[in-house]
Amino acid sequence: MTEQNNEAVKNGVIFPRGPENADYAQFFTGTSYLQSLVADPAVNVGVGVVTFAPGTRNNWHIHHDGYQILLVTGGEGWYQEAGQPARKLHAGDVVVTHDGVKHWHGATKDSWFAHIAITAGTPEWLEPVSDAQYDALETEAD
Repeated sequence: MTEQNNEAVKNGVIFPRGPENADYAQFFTGTSYLQSLVADPAVNVGVGVVTFAPGTRNNWHIHHDGYQILLVTGGEGWYQEAGQPARKLHAGDVVVTHDGVKHWHGATKDSWFAHIAITAGTPEWLEPVSDAQYDALETEAD
């Protein structure tokens, strides 16, 4: 990823980056930002842009009684379901996580990463992705 593209993702590709994601910081390794796009109580899904600083990832988690759809808008990142190999993500990729599937997602070590998250249901936050697990992915991709 070029430095110019990386800077564009950092600042917001389609929607603005949003403020630091302080409400969910305990469930992330590194720094993330959240810009809510739909927060209407009459709509049973949340829609927001999550931007990850390089090396940032969320904890393993499960969506109960719902799902999560990720629309990657910029940068390079990772998505992994428990028991499956990690998938490297780029702008234009779409990920569908079904109800009850344990997974995590986040930026690569050297890239900002942004996606629109469309989420229904209740998240159950689990253990962090260890540095050893994460670093092994970066090595495998080289």
